[in-house]
Amino acid sequence: MNNIERLQKMLPADNCAALITSDVSRRYFCGFKSSAGVILVTKEQGYLIIDSRYFDKAKQRVTDCRVMLLEDMKTQLSELLLKHNIRSLMLESDYMTLTEFADYREKLHFVELDPSPELSQFIWDMRIIKSGEEVELIVKAQRIAEKAFERLIDNISRDMTEKQVAALLNYYMMDCGADDLSFETIAASGVNSASPHAVPTDKKLCEGDFLTLDFGAVVDSYHSDMTRTLAVGQVSPEMEKLYNAVYYANQDGIKAVRPGINGKVVDSVARATLAAWGGYDKYFWHGLGHGVGLEIHEQPTLSQRSRSMLKPGMIVTVEPGAYISGKFGVRIEDMVVVTENGCDVLTKSTKNLIHI
Repeated sequence: MNNIERLQKMLPADNCAALITSDVSRRYFCGFKSSAGVILVTKEQGYLIIDSRYFDKAKQRVTDCRVMLLEDMKTQLSELLLKHNIRSLMLESDYMTLTEFADYREKLHFVELDPSPELSQFIWDMRIIKSGEEVELIVKAQRIAEKAFERLIDNISRDMTEKQVAALLNYYMMDCGADDLSFETIAASGVNSASPHAVPTDKKLCEGDFLTLDFGAVVDSYHSDMTRTLAVGQVSPEMEKLYNAVYYANQDGIKAVRPGINGKVVDSVARATLAAWGGYDKYFWHGLGHGVGLEIHEQPTLSQRSRSMLKPGMIVTVEPGAYISGKFGVRIEDMVVVTENGCDVLTKSTKNLIHI
């Protein structure tokens, strides 16, 4: 079954329909990216109502829905709901504001609007398991990021600022074929590397710094995500020890990923490794990982509060870090896909400490 058919099957009754309004869900269900439009799914038919900016391309690409040109949303939705005798309309509660809900309630006053989390949860349950095609797109995005990273290593110089490093890496990803960047690239050196979500500054790279790079590419709406920490010249034995601790926490975390294990357990494995290296777990301030797909942060999670049970087809990051405030920090991040017997690492760039 395609995604529309799976959604049709979950509708609880013939007079029930689902309204898809978010950009990310439109892409998921019809395979077409747009900044506007809605999908109405009834037991009998799926409809994509979209404006003139996208209509022609949608007609060419979308095969799982009937594509309709947006003329008057209220009138068109009302006619379709009446045609299919719809009495209850499920909404994406995770993505709808109170203002949008009030607007739909006014437009579609003759049907019962269902803002419960049922539809959103069903969509999340679908999206959390990646199809073969989705995995291929994520891998393609990852290969672009890795190629850009290799070019950066060949061309980076110590007189560059963090902003210049980030800009050059962004350029290489786009030049290598990315449709977009997964997020604002992080390039943090020296004391700034001790901040997990540092913003690139005008600080120049200095001898003895760590340089943490967190970046990703987008291909056909699917994201990649990776982090590598580099050494600017020679670093101190204390810094090398911290790097090795995070490296082995990453390795042990990856080894723990398998079907049937809770994300909290995987997180605890990486923390135990950091602790064994001299108590570095106290410097690990965030969760071990998150899902990646149409959004850069998706379910499941690997964290101390995670309730996620891993299943084959899930894609997660494994990104332990240790951040010593006022001094330096290290993070190493890979993406893995859960398999029947464990996981496959999707990130191929070396994790050996690179000196620039």
